[in-house]
Amino acid sequence: MLPLADPCLAGLWCSAGNGWERNDMARNTTPWAVAVALGGGLATGLLATGLMAASSQPAQAQPAPKVLRIAMTATDVPTTTGMPNNGFEGMRFLGYPVFEALVGWDLSDPSKPAGLRPALAERWEQDAQAPKTWRFFLRRGVQFHDGTPFNADAVIWNLDRFFRNDSPQFDAAGSAITRGRIPVLASYRKVDDFTVEMETTRPVSYWPYLAVYILQTSPGSFEQGGRDWARVAALPPAGTGPFRLSRFVPRQLAELSRNDAYWDANGRAQVDRIALVPTPEANTRLAALRGNQVDWIEVPPPDAIPSLRQAGFQVVTGSYPHVWPWVFAAGKPGSPVGDVRVRQALNYCFDRAEMVALLNNTAEPSVGYFKANDPNFGNPQNRYRLDAARGRALLAEAGYNAQRPLAIRVGISTSGSGQMLPLPMNEFLQQALQQNCGVRVNLEVVEWNTLLGGLRAEPTQPQWLNADALNISLVSSDASQMGRWFYSPNFTPRGSNAGHWRDEGFDAAFAALEQERDPARIAALLRTAHERLVDNPPWLWIVHDLNPRAMSRRVRNFVSPQSWFVDLARVDLQ
Repeated sequence: MLPLADPCLAGLWCSAGNGWERNDMARNTTPWAVAVALGGGLATGLLATGLMAASSQPAQAQPAPKVLRIAMTATDVPTTTGMPNNGFEGMRFLGYPVFEALVGWDLSDPSKPAGLRPALAERWEQDAQAPKTWRFFLRRGVQFHDGTPFNADAVIWNLDRFFRNDSPQFDAAGSAITRGRIPVLASYRKVDDFTVEMETTRPVSYWPYLAVYILQTSPGSFEQGGRDWARVAALPPAGTGPFRLSRFVPRQLAELSRNDAYWDANGRAQVDRIALVPTPEANTRLAALRGNQVDWIEVPPPDAIPSLRQAGFQVVTGSYPHVWPWVFAAGKPGSPVGDVRVRQALNYCFDRAEMVALLNNTAEPSVGYFKANDPNFGNPQNRYRLDAARGRALLAEAGYNAQRPLAIRVGISTSGSGQMLPLPMNEFLQQALQQNCGVRVNLEVVEWNTLLGGLRAEPTQPQWLNADALNISLVSSDASQMGRWFYSPNFTPRGSNAGHWRDEGFDAAFAALEQERDPARIAALLRTAHERLVDNPPWLWIVHDLNPRAMSRRVRNFVSPQSWFVDLARVDLQ
């Protein structure tokens, strides 16, 4: 009988060489109690595992491995084929730690927003004479976890996986995610064994910030899995990162093991294994941490933070490039949010300070894509705050009043990457908009990946849930992301402008920005573009998350960068 969940994860029995070793932290914890703490879906497997382990004696004592146990907000283990779903939480835990890109995030300095660093490419350059062409010079001596060499052939193979529908290795699911993030790749070619060229559809000054999302998987994994990505997922597949994916059980567990042969000796992992547990319900994550069943939880319930600190747990927060909005279906025919006055009105109809209080100060008010103190915020005409009179006046101009109230439908998720606490937060907005401006909001609650599917479709398609807005938290780290969400050539399904919002002033500024090389001029254009995002809002600006995490005192060396991603290799356990 195979165990359905990792006993080390639950703090019960851990594989130790030729036998099993009792985890000291769980001597007084029953398998069933652990299962309840982690969620009912684990109960049967953990109980069977605990009883099976309890009936055998350890053959010999060996040092216990360092196993870092993390409770994610996801409802399922992100896909394991080398392009994870579940948004950027998937990339955070089952993306970059295992599968790297040519360009990496520099997460070393938490005092500033994360920039870029060389990863599987040692350097890159934009062709001065042909600015649509970028040349990447690959790192030598790198191998995938399965021993397959990393070289230009492997890069082209992976690009074909995502961008060539007729390639034998085409991955429809991974391709949809990658193409949504990277809408401007036109072609690519191998120059020599360690040089690759990529050409964009138009000159884009920020191309390296997009190349960071093309992860590299071993072509050997695909062959070993019989050229079937579903079978490859269960191997598991090989990347080049500081961890290798060693085991996963759908909806229960993914296990990462240290890659002792990692190409960067200074970046090798400190822990032996990481156990990732999908735990979408915030109070279940909290119970798991307090019960010593996990060491780290994403997004603790805000009202539990004071007591966690009093009990000696680490609560880590920090500013990072994040915005939590409603994405309006601005380009959907017949939707009331197609009227800019409606979108502006809704931004004046709720109190952001009350939302921050609801979140126990784990967020900041959002009045635009960038934070109000960001030098790129600019000087827009609108400064959103609760002003019910102004909101009602704008709605009246658009034809809505007490006799004909505005009614909108909003798609939301139960949990997910960066989603914080979507149910109480959206219920707060529902009540506030009704109370302040008479707006009726109907919430359509779906699972996280269902919501993500909507964001990749046109707003007229069924995946959009017949909604006027979708609530999704999104990254706001650099110009490339602004282009993804708002530039009109990036309408879904080609790109990520999910609401099909179009603004001539924004498009003009952004088109100039893409071809500009002078940093000062780029900054000026970014400010102009952002002013249009405030005055002609494509989104309901709600809050910026402060990225709260709670950890046991055993966790050491964690750095909370100004990024959606973290360096798990640096983390250690006492």
